[in-house]
Amino acid sequence: MIGFLRSAFSTTLFRPFTGQPAVRAVEAARGMKVRSSVKLMCDGCNFVRRRGRLFVVCKSDPKHKQRQG
Repeated sequence: MIGFLRSAFSTTLFRPFTGQPAVRAVEAARGMKVRSSVKLMCDGCNFVRRRGRLFVVCKSDPKHKQRQG
């Protein structure tokens, strides 16, 4: 019986007891590309240096985000 409840809670879209939506692994993994050499991909991309690292941020397409190192 406990195994059934455990599997039922893990497959729901809401966290038990909090009512907040669960974060899916695919959505949580979306971030930026980590590369040894970053390049500008379009006209909206800009280089930004933060915390000693080189980043590329893009206003037109969020998929162009990159981090060097």
